[in-house]
Amino acid sequence: MTEKPVQRAYELVDPRPSAAASPYTYFLPLTSRLEAIMPNDLVQLVFRAIPASEKWDAERIWVRVRAVGAHVVEGDLDSTPDDMPGVERGMSVRFERFHIIGVVFNDPAIEKTIPEDLRRKYWERCLVDRCVVYEGVPVHYLYREEPDMGEEGDKYPDSGWRIRGDMRNLSDEELERRELSYVALGAVLNEDDSWLHLIDEPVGSAFEREFQTGAYVPSK
Repeated sequence: MTEKPVQRAYELVDPRPSAAASPYTYFLPLTSRLEAIMPNDLVQLVFRAIPASEKWDAERIWVRVRAVGAHVVEGDLDSTPDDMPGVERGMSVRFERFHIIGVVFNDPAIEKTIPEDLRRKYWERCLVDRCVVYEGVPVHYLYREEPDMGEEGDKYPDSGWRIRGDMRNLSDEELERRELSYVALGAVLNEDDSWLHLIDEPVGSAFEREFQTGAYVPSK
C-alpha cells in the first residue's frame, strides 16, 4: 500500500518580538495602514511550518484579503510556500492585524490618505568589527571618513562610519585579527545604540567611549 505523504500544518508568527529586538531594521506597518485594510488588498504574513521546514525557519507569504472584521481578518494565500507541503495557493487563513508585516492596497489612491511614515531608516552601510554585530561586544571607538566602500549601483551608500568594538586589554595583534563586516547602520544600532546621538556628525569626526560613564568623548 502506498503511504500518503505527511501533510504539514503551519502557525502564524507574531512579528512583534522580532520588531522589538531589531527596532532599527524591522519596521512593522503603522496602525493607520493596518486600519485602512479592505477586501482585495494584499497583506504579508510570516508562516512557520509544523513540523519545522527543512529549508527555512519561516516564510513570508502574501495573502489576498477576503473579509475584515473588528478583530479577525480572513484571506486566501496569494502564493504557494517554498517548503510547506499541504499549504497551497488559495488556501484560506484567519489572522489578526498584528500578524501583518506588509500591506499593498488594491486601490493606489488609498496611499494618499495614509499619513507618511516618518520613522528614520538606517540602511546606509558602515564598516564594523564583526564581534559588535554578532557577539554583543559593545562599541568602543568610531570615526567617520570619506565613504569609499560603496560601488556603483548600490541601493544603500557607504555612510563613512568605521566602528570598533571594545578594545580594552587587547593587543595590536588581537585587534588586527578581528574580522570586519560591511553592514547597515541599523544592524549595529540593534546591538548597541549608545552612539545614536552621534550618527549625523560630519566626516572627520572621531569618538571614544568612556566605559565608566558611558559617554563618548572626541578623539584625535
